[in-house]
Amino acid sequence: MGDSYVIALDFGTAYSGYAFNITTSEQESDPRIKSWGADHGLDTPKTSTCILFDQNEEFLKFGYEAKTTYIKMRGEEAKKHYFFEGFKMALYGKNFKIKAANNKEMTALKVFSESLRFLKDDALKTINSKAPGQNFTPSDFTWVLTVPAIWDESAKQFMREAATQAGIVTEGTEDKLMIALEPEAASVWCKKLPSDGFITENHNSNSLDQTKGFQTIIVDCGGGTIDITVHKILNNGALKEKHRASGNNLGGQTVDRKFQEFLREIFTDGVWDEYEETYPSEVQKMIFEFSRLKQVDEDIEIPCPFNLGKLARRKKDIEKFFESVQGASWNKGVIKISREKLRSFYDESLQGMTKSLKEILEKDLKIDFILLVGGFAESKILRQHIIEQFVGKYKILCPARPQEAILRGAVEFGRNPKIVTCRRSRFTYGVAVLKKFDESEHKQEKKLLADGKEWCKDIFKKLLEVGQDVAWDETREHLLNAADPKQTQMSVRLFRTEKKNPEYVDDSGVEEIGSFVVKLCNSKTNQERKVKIELNFGSAIRATGTDLNTGKKSTLKFEFKNV
Repeated sequence: MGDSYVIALDFGTAYSGYAFNITTSEQESDPRIKSWGADHGLDTPKTSTCILFDQNEEFLKFGYEAKTTYIKMRGEEAKKHYFFEGFKMALYGKNFKIKAANNKEMTALKVFSESLRFLKDDALKTINSKAPGQNFTPSDFTWVLTVPAIWDESAKQFMREAATQAGIVTEGTEDKLMIALEPEAASVWCKKLPSDGFITENHNSNSLDQTKGFQTIIVDCGGGTIDITVHKILNNGALKEKHRASGNNLGGQTVDRKFQEFLREIFTDGVWDEYEETYPSEVQKMIFEFSRLKQVDEDIEIPCPFNLGKLARRKKDIEKFFESVQGASWNKGVIKISREKLRSFYDESLQGMTKSLKEILEKDLKIDFILLVGGFAESKILRQHIIEQFVGKYKILCPARPQEAILRGAVEFGRNPKIVTCRRSRFTYGVAVLKKFDESEHKQEKKLLADGKEWCKDIFKKLLEVGQDVAWDETREHLLNAADPKQTQMSVRLFRTEKKNPEYVDDSGVEEIGSFVVKLCNSKTNQERKVKIELNFGSAIRATGTDLNTGKKSTLKFEFKNV
């Protein structure tokens, strides 16, 4: 897997980008990252996660180009186009359709796959331009796609399907696509950094890689999610997950949302609602301006767009809108927001982050470092809050370029996936099996008659327990026997729960996450009818069932459930 060329795609809620390595496995070299935004006076390791389609749902642009094209559109023209931003969070709630800025909908799979297709094509174009005479194609690479650690298997499966539809892998080359957990990738990179590689640091001059046995909480501060994982650094420099991934959906875009709510609070009498409805592209520009300013910890100034001012003046003098609000003032076409008000936009997100961290720290895991990564970690307000809350007890680290840590680590992970030796299972996994019916033990309504024998159906057969260590690429197995010698197929259903020892698959808190059917050999052959179930824990969970008589395999597809 890690022998040659790697491309890592960090498809984020707010920003996306890619990194690559086209050296051989024997050669050590830092991953290369594409720089974005030169046409807009920017130089960033990621571009905005925005995508623009025309009125016929045909792809037009991605990233900064999508945003600036949309922002320049006049009201009616903007309403015809499909502009999506922050849509990665749709998977956090399993929505199958996503709303564009004009309130029209498109299928999530198309929006995601076209985004990944753009990143794939751009990566190949960049690499081929740096390697004259070569013509790299997707199959030449191991592809690493980063996802939040708190995402479940159906969301990871969705990303796999989107990647396949985007032409990153094809049927038969699925093994060339790896799923990396975002905080895990960040940890892989940061443990290599020397002391001067951090902007927030209070430890000695050794890199984390040299601090064997130390335990680190990695807080991936993204646009959509706050993702938290605990790692122990082993003697060989590998990482062992010590606490199952946790977190919340209160990332940096929560701050953007609070800013937008404050603008609605200022521009009352329906002014802001009309502005959002009539000039959606201008609203996007204001949010973009704010997202660039929110890294500071001081008063900020946002220019008031002409059309917002025009709508406001129809009601009353603009100054009067500011008389009833605290923390904002008007100054010659500029909205000034005080440092205190800016900090208040962070309250919900920072409280959620502190709560999640304290829940882990109370478990007495002997934590040495708190490592802050992700684009949201570039905020001085966020970093200062964590320092104030936890300094003295723990060493606080933040790499000099926190937005790049995941990308760079994902490339390293693609070269050597075994660097993360084991993870903690977030759930108990099991399959539905039959057991000989016992009046004293089983529910009467679970009784089933097959081949003249009494069975108890829906028994939860545990394959992996919540909180258990599971090694990279480890496989758990179980043999299922056919209850009826005449049956021609066996249905295999996989379940998960946060309970340790569920009895039945329909107990409260147990959910079915996928199923598949295994065709059985000819029943006239009197052979024992056995199916081997294998649950593999690599970069994502894979489940297969094999008829032991024929060797034929069936593979589980995780179900997508609307919630």
